Amino acid sequence: MIGKQAPNFRAKAVVKGEISEKEISLSDYKGKKWVIFFFYPADFTFVCPTELEGFAEKYEEFKKAGAEIIAASRDTVFVHKAWIDNDKRVGKVKYPIIEDRKGEISQAYGVLDEASGNSHRGLFIINPEGIVKYMVVTDDNVGRSTEETLRILSALQSGGLCPVDWEPGQPTLKV
Repeated sequence: MIGKQAPNFRAKAVVKGEISEKEISLSDYKGKKWVIFFFYPADFTFVCPTELEGFAEKYEEFKKAGAEIIAASRDTVFVHKAWIDNDKRVGKVKYPIIEDRKGEISQAYGVLDEASGNSHRGLFIINPEGIVKYMVVTDDNVGRSTEETLRILSALQSGGLCPVDWEPGQPTLKV
């Protein structure tokens, strides 16, 4: 998928704790923003709320960097809403959480776990032209790092060659 057009989607979503009347589409951001698009296995689980909370706590930093965050699982918007209403950690989320009831979005991104029916823990950074620039898929028991995601976003936005452990503000490699 790296270097290729990200699969478009249109889905129902919970935004700022409420079920949105407007569906969310990846094409809504094309030409405008970077997109941090991540899948998680299921609502009302153990690792997932820590990730949603982590991205919620860094949401303003991502927005300042010109990025939008979108989360997705196979649960419905009604389950997302109930989870937000019943878990203080997830209640912090202001970015869209979309539903993928049929698994079509998960399948298009290669993260559908056929055995469980859930999505694997996948993260995609998509540039404003809609091109996948970064992706990582992990085992369901390992949460992602929001700091590392911010670092990777900054590296991609730098346009340079970024060596190992590169941090924003450091020089990129010269060719």
